[in-house]
Amino acid sequence: MNKDELLKAIENKYEKLGVPLETMLEGLLHSTPITYWDYIQTDALLGLQIPRTTEKDEMVFIMYHQVNELLFKMILWEIDQISLSKEAITAEKFSKHLMRISRYFDMLCSSFTVMQDGMDVEQYLKFRNTLAPASGFQSAQYRKIEFASTELINLIDARYRDTIDRSSSFKNAYDHLYWQAAGVNHKTGEKSILIKLFEKKYMGDFIDFMEDYNECNLSKKFQELPDEVQKNTELIEAMRHYDYTVNVKWVMAHYNAAGKYLGGGDKDLEATGGSNWRKYMHPKYQRRIFFPYLWSEDELKNWGTF
Repeated sequence: MNKDELLKAIENKYEKLGVPLETMLEGLLHSTPITYWDYIQTDALLGLQIPRTTEKDEMVFIMYHQVNELLFKMILWEIDQISLSKEAITAEKFSKHLMRISRYFDMLCSSFTVMQDGMDVEQYLKFRNTLAPASGFQSAQYRKIEFASTELINLIDARYRDTIDRSSSFKNAYDHLYWQAAGVNHKTGEKSILIKLFEKKYMGDFIDFMEDYNECNLSKKFQELPDEVQKNTELIEAMRHYDYTVNVKWVMAHYNAAGKYLGGGDKDLEATGGSNWRKYMHPKYQRRIFFPYLWSEDELKNWGTF
């Protein structure tokens, strides 16, 4: 494209927006050069780490979880390239975005050593009590990744999956999600402050999100593809890789890191949110599986142990 063609294309673009070419060019004349620190917002980003204690390793803990949240945002962005696409989804496009997502989760899995080997246990055990009742459980973006990946029935507490009324309200589904069990005293039925605060902040947003993605989550989009596309071996492998990475590898990396700091066996400490973190986190208990129809009966039976 030569200079005249380029100017004409720019003029046409801004004409559609109702902005005269001369106005746009004059604005460009007075604009300042873009810099890396302005574009990335480095100063704002580096000002978001605010420790609550004097323990030095708390900064590692804060920054590590902030990196997680940025990766979660990238994952949700990629999911939407499939779920909210107005174009027909090809096997190639589906696989491309799924593998991007899986690479982000691969990063998350391998990065646990940054925290696991980057904090002194003694320091962690000092500052962790200052953080109560906050918990990684309260990551809203992670919950949205789950809602956007599969049908709600696959996120229901395993105890109710076979009996829950699938035509009931989204609020009823929300009340029976697997992670609700981590925030309830099973003797009294009382919800912990952890989940009360979480629901006060996000419950309405979650229910709206559940409804929005009920018919366009990754599993639904896959099942809407033509039969020949659903049988594409590369796409199936991408789906299985994503499912296993999120629901086994990532969970077990988190589980093993927690084990280092919260002890083992009868001496386990409670998580800051007060949950029985071993039974809540280990995949063999809740058996969260996004695409159960892509796994064999034996693989489903032994989920989380292979």
